Amino acid sequence: MATAAHDLRATSARPDMTAALMRETGLTDACLRQFVEDFYAQVRCDPVLGPIFAARLTEWEPHLARMTDFWSSVALMTGRYHGRPMEAHAQLPVDWSHFERWLTLFRQTATESFAPDGAAHLIARAERIARSLHIAVEDSRASAAPRLRPTDRGA
Repeated sequence: MATAAHDLRATSARPDMTAALMRETGLTDACLRQFVEDFYAQVRCDPVLGPIFAARLTEWEPHLARMTDFWSSVALMTGRYHGRPMEAHAQLPVDWSHFERWLTLFRQTATESFAPDGAAHLIARAERIARSLHIAVEDSRASAAPRLRPTDRGA
């Protein structure tokens, strides 16, 4: 269980930047952990997203810890996440409607969980990430398509 003192000093590779972001947004490691738990509880129950996650995740605790590190890195610049999100998402059976649903749940949970500045900070990053991951998914599908040989235009 995190203590109040721990909440005010996130483990960070960039402590000054992290401290400034925490002051500006009101976000802390502890509140991000709670947010991740609340958000993924919504995702798991969602009729659109839940089955996609259920087909790939059986151990939720490691995923939640990894997502907490991810959002800490994204929102507070802690540098704790060292994964490859593009690779992890590129082969998923999803399209933009899935990302839209993910964003709807994310925005709702962030707005319920944080003061306006913190929610806006997190939501702006989530929107950029959703667009980037969608591009990665689309690009992986395009690169999987067979390459056509150039035709002779004179024929």
